[in-house]
Amino acid sequence: MSIQNIMVIGAGQMGAGIAQVCAQSGFQVKLNDLSQDALDKGIKGIEKRLARAVEKGRMSEQDQNDTLNRLSTTTSLQDSNDCDLVIEAVVENMDVKTKVFSELDQHAPKHAILASNTSSLPITEIAAVTERADQVIGMHFMNPVPVMKLVEIIRGLQTSDETYKAIEDMTKQLDKNPVEVNDFPGFVSNRVLMPMINEAIYTVYEGVAEPEAVDEVMKLGMNHPMGPLTLADFIGLDTCLYIMEVLHDGFGDSKYRPCPLLRQYVKAGWLGKKSGRGFYKYEG
Repeated sequence: MSIQNIMVIGAGQMGAGIAQVCAQSGFQVKLNDLSQDALDKGIKGIEKRLARAVEKGRMSEQDQNDTLNRLSTTTSLQDSNDCDLVIEAVVENMDVKTKVFSELDQHAPKHAILASNTSSLPITEIAAVTERADQVIGMHFMNPVPVMKLVEIIRGLQTSDETYKAIEDMTKQLDKNPVEVNDFPGFVSNRVLMPMINEAIYTVYEGVAEPEAVDEVMKLGMNHPMGPLTLADFIGLDTCLYIMEVLHDGFGDSKYRPCPLLRQYVKAGWLGKKSGRGFYKYEG
């Protein structure tokens, strides 16, 4: 099928980034969120990133203007009625996501593919609330979306080959690298990454080393561009905790048990960079 019109649901960091790369690649994009304030903030972020790209010579002013002209905003899911693809990028919560997909199933055209940017939740369960389970798929973009090349493409139990091929081709149009993954908790990226972050948190919890030392070991010794605790702060400690809980519940294996210190930080409101405090302190 031909994908031309796209709706992205959620104007936060991930959703706005997805909308940006889709518009840059020539697709007509509607960015959706519950409030106009959230949409305005999302668009402002896109404008700032595009302006920076022009300043650095990575994009022409014409391409910048064309990209912004392909973007529009809406607070109504009913506006998905002319879309070929809808990409959901709302909070990582199954109840919220299934509610969105159930409503989308009523408004989006029968041919439309419904995709989720979930980082850990089962696509099969999300698809089950629709009448088009064969047209539901996972598109897990990496953060920051405009920079990172990987997109995990997750097949649900009923995802058709036609749906997979359409999303694989579309992902390549975004100048991203699609990697096929089956529907297991955490997929590949977070099944590998989050236990590593959790173990790094345990080393702090048990007094093995300070956060700075843990990060230096992983950067200098393992050649990681960013230490695991800095990365956790960037992702959001609440998100890290939620994904660890999904892994723990999904596999029933104690190796995925979230570190008590991670729970404590989240309860304290120390969520990382977005709250100004996590394993490190942030200003502004």
